[in-house]
Amino acid sequence: MINLEETPQEFIDNYTVIDIETTGLSCEKNEIIELSALKIRNNKVTDKFSALVKPSGHINSFIRELTGISDELVKDADDITKVLPEFISFIENDTVLGHNVKFDLRFIKHNLKKHFQKDFLNNSLDTMRISRKYCRELTSHRLKVLAEYFKINTQGHHRALKDCEITNDVYQNIKCKNNL
Repeated sequence: MINLEETPQEFIDNYTVIDIETTGLSCEKNEIIELSALKIRNNKVTDKFSALVKPSGHINSFIRELTGISDELVKDADDITKVLPEFISFIENDTVLGHNVKFDLRFIKHNLKKHFQKDFLNNSLDTMRISRKYCRELTSHRLKVLAEYFKINTQGHHRALKDCEITNDVYQNIKCKNNL
């Protein structure tokens, strides 16, 4: 039987998994082109959010090939000022879970501050950090490597909603592996 007082704080049952896709690595020079989230209650998916975002510029060939998101695909999408408030409303005050979540949060925080003069103050958990602690036998902790280790289907990887699903499955597998 698990003593709840000894259960590590990074293992929780209610949270929101987040992932974004962007036009590049810099939150100041590049833009969000997709926002997705999974609401988790008692370790089960209870709701989903996913939206494409129309950037002000073009999507380069590297990002287009990596994500499958093209200028054509986002031409009728809303811009970040419409989609981000819906995304934040979906998350509510939940702890957010993501893989290398600091990357996602840099873009989210930058856009919240730039467009709405607001801060994002939710707690966060990072499956990359958690995997380094609990899956020490692995030499890489990239999401795809973890998914393959836990035999999770990665078809559709690099789309935000699919990466949320993979991240949640990795998180749940790490919890099970450690009997937490």
